[in-house]
Amino acid sequence: MSINLQKGQKIDLTKGSGGLSRIMVGLGWDEAQPAPQQSSGGFFGLFKSHSQQQIQDIDCDASAILLNANGKLYGREANDCCVYFGNLTHKSGAIRHQGDNLTGAGEGDDEQIMVDLNRVPADVAKIVFVVNIYDANVRGQHFGMIQNAFIRLVNLENNAEICKFNLSENYYGMTGMVVGEIYRYNREWKFNAIGQPVKEASRLQLLLNMYA
Repeated sequence: MSINLQKGQKIDLTKGSGGLSRIMVGLGWDEAQPAPQQSSGGFFGLFKSHSQQQIQDIDCDASAILLNANGKLYGREANDCCVYFGNLTHKSGAIRHQGDNLTGAGEGDDEQIMVDLNRVPADVAKIVFVVNIYDANVRGQHFGMIQNAFIRLVNLENNAEICKFNLSENYYGMTGMVVGEIYRYNREWKFNAIGQPVKEASRLQLLLNMYA
């Protein structure tokens, strides 16, 4: 039975699980639909005054950041420490991104990241899952325009959902989000529901800088 997590709640993934190894981390979100406006600015500026046409779709990108035991970026190269739309598979083969979703349209997961816990390098202590809005500053977009955001974990051996964390706070003005993390503790893997907003994250590098 899936567990609905609250912000800051932690659960065991491998302890007493009978050998849980392969999991899918699904991240989802929907673009909030603005109400029709008569004013020139529109709702959060989503409508152009001269044409009332909606601006570009909000392009959210999910990524996995690998950290060492000191909480710093793992490895010496960018592709050592991050799996994202530009580096879909970690060189260890343990983490695989299923590809970029440019709009967030449709129900269910918008992006999925597969993790084989048994293949994660021994000196990786934590895998942090983040989402940022690509080009947010240029497009005038932020997480106040996003609704129904979540992260969920699924056991790939039986496709059973392990847990889900719905992000329900007001994230107006924020362009990035540290959603959750999988981390080692006493040789076991755990998951922590974080939900920490980041004001400036229109590029993934700005999130990586938090752990440099």
